[in-house]
Amino acid sequence: MSQSARAAGRFASLAVLLALVYVMPRWLGGSALVYSTFVTVAIFSVMAYGTDMVLSYLGEVSLGHTIFWAGGGYVAALLATRSGANGWATAAAAVAVALALAVVLGLTTLRTREFVFSLVTYAAAVVAMEITFNWAALGGSDGIIGIPKLMLPLPGRALSGSSSAELWPVALALLVLTVAFIHRFRRSRLGLAALMVQMHPDLAAALGLDPRLVRLRVFVISAPVSALAGWLYAYQRAYVGPDMFESYFLVLMLTAAVLAGRRVLLGPVIGTALILLQQNYLSLGGDGDRIVLGLVLAGILIFWPQGLVGLWQLAARRRRAA
Repeated sequence: MSQSARAAGRFASLAVLLALVYVMPRWLGGSALVYSTFVTVAIFSVMAYGTDMVLSYLGEVSLGHTIFWAGGGYVAALLATRSGANGWATAAAAVAVALALAVVLGLTTLRTREFVFSLVTYAAAVVAMEITFNWAALGGSDGIIGIPKLMLPLPGRALSGSSSAELWPVALALLVLTVAFIHRFRRSRLGLAALMVQMHPDLAAALGLDPRLVRLRVFVISAPVSALAGWLYAYQRAYVGPDMFESYFLVLMLTAAVLAGRRVLLGPVIGTALILLQQNYLSLGGDGDRIVLGLVLAGILIFWPQGLVGLWQLAARRRRAA
């Protein structure tokens, strides 16, 4: 079979898979809860991909990605409520603001590594939360309410999102574009350079790579990913507030990134889906769900850092050896 035929076959398979995913909420009953769950899984998966880029390809733990997540939501809320900007404009502004914030934070942490890097990024997130909590222009402790429904003008028509069912196509499209971006990044020179810097820093330096520049570039391009998730989340719940900086979102990002396994293309999607399925359908209550989330993260990091994929591979090897 020729290469073009194989590529066409893969494209057709992906198209069928996406079509099945698109209609799945309807097959599962089409209730508001089902659609809300699917939209939230898509949004939180995109949010986790931003953190996963830094964790999996730089080997660093960013505790400050809630800045970009919340920043995307606040930018959307401010522009939509105060200037009537449509979704395209608010998304572009969210990306621009996230890039600017990432450059500042990236340059600030340029000389830090590992534990110090994590502490500095976490401190930055705490400062950002206090600013939004106390600054009246950002809604203060009450946040910003009354965000209008998402409007995405297109030639001849416009996509709108006033309910989870209407937001589902937009959320799925954002998730698909994010996965395609991550797939491209994995194969790019920057992605390969990031892995080289993480795993073989001496060899990377010998090959002429500047580790600090590589880290900065990966950190900066990871920010808009989480920001776009925050952008759509603002429209989903028609409200943003300082709660977007809460540790729940940070722990969820990290758990989703490691639960399935690092550098697994669909890992954050699998991790997010498992987490939200437990919280929506096997809930132990707000505090109970947070405890479960924390225990899962700690358990994976302590006992099986390879994640669920690693467990699957171990089981497969044992079956072959039996």
